[in-house]
Amino acid sequence: MNKITNIKRYHIAKVYRRDNPSLTKGRFREFYQCDFDIAGQYDPMMPDAECVKMVAEILSALELGDYVIKVNHRQLLDGMFQVSGVPEVKFRTICSSVDKLDKSPWAEVRAEMIDEKGLDPDVADRIGELVKHSGSLELVKALEGDPTLMKNKRFSAGLADMKLLLRYCELYGVLNKVLFDLSLARGLDYYTGVIFEAVLHDLPPARSSPDNEPGGIGSIAGGGRYDELVGLFDPKNRKVPCVGVSVGIERIFAIIESKLNMVKVKQRATETEVYVAAAQKNLHEERMRLCTMLWDADIKTEQPYKQSPKLLAQLQYCEERQIPLAVLIGQSELEGGIVKIRIVSTREEFVVSRDKMIDEVRRLLREVSEKTISKTTTS
Repeated sequence: MNKITNIKRYHIAKVYRRDNPSLTKGRFREFYQCDFDIAGQYDPMMPDAECVKMVAEILSALELGDYVIKVNHRQLLDGMFQVSGVPEVKFRTICSSVDKLDKSPWAEVRAEMIDEKGLDPDVADRIGELVKHSGSLELVKALEGDPTLMKNKRFSAGLADMKLLLRYCELYGVLNKVLFDLSLARGLDYYTGVIFEAVLHDLPPARSSPDNEPGGIGSIAGGGRYDELVGLFDPKNRKVPCVGVSVGIERIFAIIESKLNMVKVKQRATETEVYVAAAQKNLHEERMRLCTMLWDADIKTEQPYKQSPKLLAQLQYCEERQIPLAVLIGQSELEGGIVKIRIVSTREEFVVSRDKMIDEVRRLLREVSEKTISKTTTS
């Protein structure tokens, strides 16, 4: 390894899942993911809180709907298991059962612990009493008042971290989006400290879900602290503390697609804002002049790559691709120094002089955009 011990990085790229995922729940074997990581020796919870803040900013900016960022701590889970009487060799396997509580009722998870993993029923019940709690700083205070739990070194250390994390989240202005949830486990074994997971409330039906079940997409971001993972790749086994979070881009796309389908809004396959069309033959040079004017004004514009395309084909192209506006020219428009601007969705047409074309196009684009947003939010 190189000698870099402190780094803050992000990247968006393809990643791969080793298991057999459920495609109907937005889980793919190959998918795009945005990763954000902070590595290095820092004071407790400062980089961790920044990861939570970043997730809150992303989800708020995307306007996907109401969301919550669940947080917990691996030391808390291990401490609860120890106090409840779980043999240490079974910590990870029992943790994987707790991880299913967001999808399965406690009765099913309890049965798995007892029947499949050989846990004593009384121990399972003690776990069940603990993992049902969630809250915020008031939960921290309540847990601090439990002498049995606080005598456990793992639990008390984990709770001190959580108290600090929630305090920093309050300072960052995102505490109202954070839920301290003792049932959050996340199945990956390499997490060593804080873990977090972001979920949306009132999700639309999952794409291609046979049961049309809401909320099928599951979490859309998750991560935590993994202080021992990087050291596995160092010949000298040097410890490099790390914390990071991943945002599931494919899942976000699936959610947006489902929401648009619910309000019957077609998804555009192009960002083109204006299509320059001609009503007569051999006007390709005039189309090029208009395209240049629109491009110079930073308006996303295209035209047909034929010298003399049919007008009907040009207009159908606009409608099929949901291009908002079409600028039309013919011989009469050329002679009069004017253009026609057509709102593709309503087929309304406006005649303007060429020197006012840019201002009118911008005005109509704003108008079309506002109507589209209004339709989406009121449906």
